[in-house]
Amino acid sequence: MRPERPPTIDLAAAERWLHRPAPMSPWLHEEVARRMEQRLAWIKLQPARWAHWAPSRGGVQGHALLAQRYPSAECYVVEPTPAQALATNQAMKKPWWNAARWVGKGAITRFETPPPESVQMLWANMALHMAADPQTLISTWHKALAVDGFLMFSCLGPDTLREIRTLYQRLGWPAPSHEFTDMHDWGDMLVAAGFAEPVLDMERIVLSFETPQRLLTELRGLGRNLHPARFAGLRGRGWQQKLQHALRDGLREGLGQGLDAPLTLTFEVIYGHAFKPARRLAVRPETSLSLGEMRKQLNLR
Repeated sequence: MRPERPPTIDLAAAERWLHRPAPMSPWLHEEVARRMEQRLAWIKLQPARWAHWAPSRGGVQGHALLAQRYPSAECYVVEPTPAQALATNQAMKKPWWNAARWVGKGAITRFETPPPESVQMLWANMALHMAADPQTLISTWHKALAVDGFLMFSCLGPDTLREIRTLYQRLGWPAPSHEFTDMHDWGDMLVAAGFAEPVLDMERIVLSFETPQRLLTELRGLGRNLHPARFAGLRGRGWQQKLQHALRDGLREGLGQGLDAPLTLTFEVIYGHAFKPARRLAVRPETSLSLGEMRKQLNLR
């Protein structure tokens, strides 16, 4: 059965975003990575090998935190293109003046996809909500994990950008972004892919911006609008000015704030982890045996 794709994500747009050269990870992604790394204190398993999925957008600083937590563990770094893998490799290197660069070589880091069932942890920060085929991606993560290994991931939830969504709806504009999946649906997908004991929770992070320009710059680093019904053409400077005025006045009006108040946006962040259990033998709901076969099975005469 083919996995069901999110109806509000345009496949071609998602592919373009995935392969677009990425400036190194935005602040929000690094902050989420920091918070998610703290949750590893709850997990006793110390991986000998782990994989980091797309750290260029998910968090290069977060990668450093993980390397400190598991200093002797080998790591596989997975990026969508060789060029992005090279850029990530350069970003992760310590500067020449850092003493740690000259004290041993440390654990091996491989910039390639891990072999099947080869890693005890797979780390995927803020990637799942931009995937055009998330069920297939989750299955890919499951295949890479060894039995009893675990997945750690985060993504944006449906309450994200609720202020802008309300503003766009009030102005009669197309949706400002694709829809984000609820954490309960992610749990169902994890179980369907073969994971066990999924645990998911969420928190809301509210960011403040002094100007519409700063707000838009931050959003461009976080992702793109992948909605199939997004505005189809190019927009000029007049549209940009209109958008900035709408954000400046509309967001404050929606929150009942004065003209000097900062612009605020809500981000719902979902955190999840799950384990890969040992394979279970398939059991048919009903088995038919002849009397002779039953006696043979029971060793009766």
